[in-house]
Amino acid sequence: MKKIEAIIRNTKFGDVKAALESAGFESMTAVHVEGRGKQKGIVQQWRGRTYSVDLLPKIKIEIVVPDDTVDRIISIIQESASTGNIGDGKIFVYPVETAIRIRTGEKDESAL
Repeated sequence: MKKIEAIIRNTKFGDVKAALESAGFESMTAVHVEGRGKQKGIVQQWRGRTYSVDLLPKIKIEIVVPDDTVDRIISIIQESASTGNIGDGKIFVYPVETAIRIRTGEKDESAL
């Protein structure tokens, strides 16, 4: 099993969620986060003053899946989250040792 974490633009969350759901991947956790990458924030102007926004709002999606679906999910996220501009986000993949469904006690892939 693998855990896929994708940090994406807020504006692309609906597209990513719909694409994953239509491909049969309904389960996920989504969290509002703030961060920055190589762009180191943005500079904006408001009422004639310039100011820097250091940490930008993003959405972090977490999905735990069987190993054989990882490449498909990564592809879906990349296609639906991409704008072609800096700040589109990142995808991380981690190994998961075990998963347990609290209600039934099911373990590993049957708990997903």
